[in-house]
Amino acid sequence: MSNIVWKSLVISPVFLGTTLVFGTSAIAAENATNLTGSDKTEIAAVALTLATDKSASDFSTNSTTELEKLAGVKSVKPLEDSITSGKQAEVSGATVAQAVPNTRNAPAANPDRTLNQILQYGSENSANRNAQGQVTSVSQLTDVDPTHWAFQALQSLVERYGCIEGYPDRTYRGNRALTRYEFAAGLNACLDRINELIAAAVADLPSKEDLATIRRLQEEFAAELATLRGRVDALEARTARLEAQQFSTTTKLKGEVIFAVTDAFGGASPGGNDDDNNTVFQDRVRLEFQTSFSGRDLLHTRLAAGNAGQFNFPDRNNNLTGLTTGEGTQQFNLGNTGNNDIILDWLAYRFPIFGKSQVYIAAHNGIHSDYTPTVNPYFEDYDGGNGALSAFAQESPIYRIGGGAGAGVNLAFGGGGILGVSSLTLGYLAGPGANSPLDKNGLFNGEYAALAQLNFNVSNTFGLALTYVHGYHNAGNAIFDLGGGGTRGLVGTGLANSPATVAGFPGRPIVTNSYGASAALRISKNFSISGYAAFTDAIIIGRGHADIWTWGGGLAFPDLGGKGNLLGLFAGVEPYLTEIDAPGNSNFEDDPPYHIEGFYKIQVTNNISLTPGVIWLMSPNQDNDNDDIFIGTLRTTFSF
Repeated sequence: MSNIVWKSLVISPVFLGTTLVFGTSAIAAENATNLTGSDKTEIAAVALTLATDKSASDFSTNSTTELEKLAGVKSVKPLEDSITSGKQAEVSGATVAQAVPNTRNAPAANPDRTLNQILQYGSENSANRNAQGQVTSVSQLTDVDPTHWAFQALQSLVERYGCIEGYPDRTYRGNRALTRYEFAAGLNACLDRINELIAAAVADLPSKEDLATIRRLQEEFAAELATLRGRVDALEARTARLEAQQFSTTTKLKGEVIFAVTDAFGGASPGGNDDDNNTVFQDRVRLEFQTSFSGRDLLHTRLAAGNAGQFNFPDRNNNLTGLTTGEGTQQFNLGNTGNNDIILDWLAYRFPIFGKSQVYIAAHNGIHSDYTPTVNPYFEDYDGGNGALSAFAQESPIYRIGGGAGAGVNLAFGGGGILGVSSLTLGYLAGPGANSPLDKNGLFNGEYAALAQLNFNVSNTFGLALTYVHGYHNAGNAIFDLGGGGTRGLVGTGLANSPATVAGFPGRPIVTNSYGASAALRISKNFSISGYAAFTDAIIIGRGHADIWTWGGGLAFPDLGGKGNLLGLFAGVEPYLTEIDAPGNSNFEDDPPYHIEGFYKIQVTNNISLTPGVIWLMSPNQDNDNDDIFIGTLRTTFSF
């Protein structure tokens, strides 16, 4: 029995060393990170050191420790789940943070590159490979040169010990990089062979020539081995510190900060003076925590603060003073408190149900464009700082009807197009008071808006959406208000947002039925056309109804003058009241309130953009007697 144990101890380091040198073809798992050619030889040197420098008495324990340090694992298990999920992968019980893009060759002196390198060591991310068949003769390998100095040694080790494998296409690929999983699989194959030899008490011991070849490899790669050991030790220490100090394994932070210098020129006060607006420096901050629990779902928790307020454009129409227009509202006016107090701006959760279909649940400040396509590429940025300047140009006003708490489902079908797959969308959002148990409040007994939309992507360049929104609006609340309440809408004239007041029934709630169409055509990767139109039938309960119209279209020139840049031109008519069919006062002006906008976003860096732009409002508050208004803005957006 002692003779068998002694033979196994003598054979083990030889097989271990030869496996590390030649066993590059046994693919054990998918998603592995390739080591460089020099790393492969360094791994070989570690094995050779173990094979020649360790005594038989201490090999069984110490060598295992060295190999674990080298490979970074005790056994190999496929990594699962994507980095976007924030979920950790497991490698044989060891928790490893998900990786960032490969920065393997980055200088160690750069802190960002060093961090990326540490993360890379904790996650392997290469293409899937197929399991390989075993090759038991060097003569079967087409890419092994018989004149190579290692040919005879390889031939002897393969054919005598039978634990080296090749690829099914009869290649060995000795110069290709070695992955951790190949290393583990080759090691396991030779250990199995050792167990067979022990069980059979075979005395086919390695020859002196074999040991001489291994010692030659050890000496040749001694310097690389020392370098690799130092690097791995340093990275292991930094990785341990990173794992201990990481913010979260499931949550990532996204942020946007907007600085805006803006002013409005023109317009007139009721007394006939020039505009009452001044040049202002405003800001808005959004911090969003995106949490994933399965890798495919996402919980949005967004905080916001800001001091950006809307300009005041009084109406000179004598019988309708007090109805302030929502025209010219800029996207950074939305979602802030006006005094930089921090608020919970958005709380919602989305998850897949089958294929690319998704369910959306909003607990606070949900809006329709969160879960349904708006078919307005480049201009739409969900009221963020990288699209159009105005809320009107970012998306059709039909999506501004209602908002708050509720749910939506996006049922995907067909192939993808300019804006993704085609879909049927259904949603319901309850406005302010959705959380209140008081009368005329709650989820179903207060203000709400229900949406249905068919979105067709008939090719990879054309998209079309047909939208219907049914809404109920409490007395005095604007129609286009995103469910926020109040008399002033976010888009449209004061008359369009308060038709009951115009008709002389300010205490009456309103029911709306809105019908809209949106389309987008991408002529080329540097030119896109999009547009929309919508009609709203506003029913003044118990008194009659009113008609509201809006339309607009834009030309987008992405990457003009540089990657990430965007030139946008948009023109249209903001929502305005055209007719009232109800008893009472219907004496109002119905001049189309034209909105013309031009902006040019300059992508200064990956995280900073600068956007100068101008908005021209003609016939504000749908009255030609009101002077035209010009809004000039310089917006700076920091994204991270």
